[in-house]
Amino acid sequence: MPTAVTVPEVMAALRLSRSKVYDLIRSGTLPSFTEGRARRIPLDALRTYIHNKLEEAA
Repeated sequence: MPTAVTVPEVMAALRLSRSKVYDLIRSGTLPSFTEGRARRIPLDALRTYIHNKLEEAA
């Protein structure tokens, strides 16, 4: 199982546009790192983002 996912994988998982995912990354809401030319989002960061969104909705 991967420990980090790509921007397209996040787009598919959250059903968001590429620009929205990059907005979340730029704002620091969704932490990420770059490996070579590829942007990666740790799965823990994605889980935390989803958890926080659920808390906000409750």
